[in-house]
Amino acid sequence: MRILGREDVAAALTGLDATVLDAVRTAYVLHGQGSSEVPFSGFLRPPGNSGSRVISLPAYLGGDEPVMGLKWISSFPANVERGLQRASSVQILNDLDTGYPTAVLEASQISASRTAASAALASRVLHGDRPVTTLGLIGCGTINRRVLDFLALIHPELRTVTLQDAVPGRAETLAAQLSAERPALTFIAGDLDAALRAETVSIATTDSTYWLDLAAHPDRPGHQVILHLSLRDLSTASVLNAYNVVDDIDHVMREQTSLHRAEQETGHRRFVDAELATVLGSGEAPVTERTVVFSPFGLGILDLAVAQAVLEAATRDGIGSEAAGFDPGRHQVTAAMAGGAA
Repeated sequence: MRILGREDVAAALTGLDATVLDAVRTAYVLHGQGSSEVPFSGFLRPPGNSGSRVISLPAYLGGDEPVMGLKWISSFPANVERGLQRASSVQILNDLDTGYPTAVLEASQISASRTAASAALASRVLHGDRPVTTLGLIGCGTINRRVLDFLALIHPELRTVTLQDAVPGRAETLAAQLSAERPALTFIAGDLDAALRAETVSIATTDSTYWLDLAAHPDRPGHQVILHLSLRDLSTASVLNAYNVVDDIDHVMREQTSLHRAEQETGHRRFVDAELATVLGSGEAPVTERTVVFSPFGLGILDLAVAQAVLEAATRDGIGSEAAGFDPGRHQVTAAMAGGAA
């Protein structure tokens, strides 16, 4: 079995963003064509700690190079206060003929990359031909940092990025870091109103209180795409007043997401206007005067697609290691069983 640790995955992902975008796009298209199996994610929460959870995402993705496996990802928000990453993840890939595990990858970077790539693809197709020169990042953690990487790739016309975070000083710190890394862009640490005036806004926080009412911030662009990545920030009213695009309607209507709460309140799902695979397939941006909100639950097929791309790059470049003993071995018939059969 191939083993890729944190540093191995980081090395394999270097320079791979365009490949990741293609892999995520292909995964969405295959999903829209029915060439996937995506069981509902399983949620495990430690007793007495409602904000923490570990999620299992089994999936199968078809196409020219079919793959199946499982992502096991934790989200422990209190880690941030300890100076630790909020999320950790492991990705397992399985052989389609035997079911044996063929690879294990440290997957926090894979998970962040696939989330960011899906957000960038949504921003591009949902804006259509409109240029995106301004970006607002609400939440200054790992996810939005990767979102910037992919949005800068898919929107080369991007010029100004406004950062906002509930933790004092975090937006200023990240703005300084990013200014040094990307001198062609202007980074501003601003308040919520400033971030929400951007043409694309990415929301990736650890909050789950449905705290953001878009109607309370009227000074926003007429054509705006909001990437609602953390899924539990928008108020129900904000959801119901938006043009809503999701990755999979059955998956996103679970686990008290903002859209799930909207469904509970209204008793229907008619406020969902499209799934991303359909929009990507048509290549046509929605024609609407409403704010466009993309709410992806996060499908395990995206992790499979990116993990496979990382594994191929690592194998090509000799990154990672092989470990024996992760298969059950060949079936052995004991003498007693053989005698009984005779």
